[in-house]
Amino acid sequence: MKLQVIDFAGQPTQEIEVDDAVFGIEPNEPVVHQTLLAQLASRRAGTHNTKSRGQVAGSSRKIRRQKGLGMSRQGNIRGPQHRGGGVIFGPTPRDYTQRLPKRMRRLAIRSVLSARAADGRLKVVEGHSLEAPSTKAVVGLLQAAQAGKSALLVTGAKDQVLLKSARNIDGASMVTADTLNVADMLAHHTLVLTVDAVRRAEALWGGERASGRPRTAMALEAGAEA
Repeated sequence: MKLQVIDFAGQPTQEIEVDDAVFGIEPNEPVVHQTLLAQLASRRAGTHNTKSRGQVAGSSRKIRRQKGLGMSRQGNIRGPQHRGGGVIFGPTPRDYTQRLPKRMRRLAIRSVLSARAADGRLKVVEGHSLEAPSTKAVVGLLQAAQAGKSALLVTGAKDQVLLKSARNIDGASMVTADTLNVADMLAHHTLVLTVDAVRRAEALWGGERASGRPRTAMALEAGAEA
């Protein structure tokens, strides 16, 4: 498939051929949903903690004798029914990380990219010629690209000039193609990729990587056909 490339003024300049395996597949929504949940779960710190009755400070002496007073039976002051006592079945530190197979993560990224391209919410821009940071130039680009309330700028490599130009824009974020992920893409209305980012995405998730088969298996099949 082909994608339209625009300049920083929003004017079309050319069309580039892109890998259908990255930008033209049928989105797999269940995989996207599972990948998003796993990524959000992995961001949780998991540092919540409560003390049980064996961890709180206090005497272990029985408050009063068991029988003969006409009152309720009580143990020590560290019981959960007392003020300052321990917590029953309270949260403790844990790791929320969920591991996913590489094939699922790659499929989820390709599904979101394809869905954005089909909806017209994926814009490709030529490399900028900014010699110094310019927030005004990036704002003009996002307006010309009809990025909506939020946009995710994706570059092929780290770009400090563009990063400094976009970091003060409300609703705009910037990542490199290597760190592109499902949560960031779904959190923004529009994806704005440079041509270098498109080629880097194809190198990361296209070609033989999109097939999900090991390289050795593909080589054996190619040798058998020959």
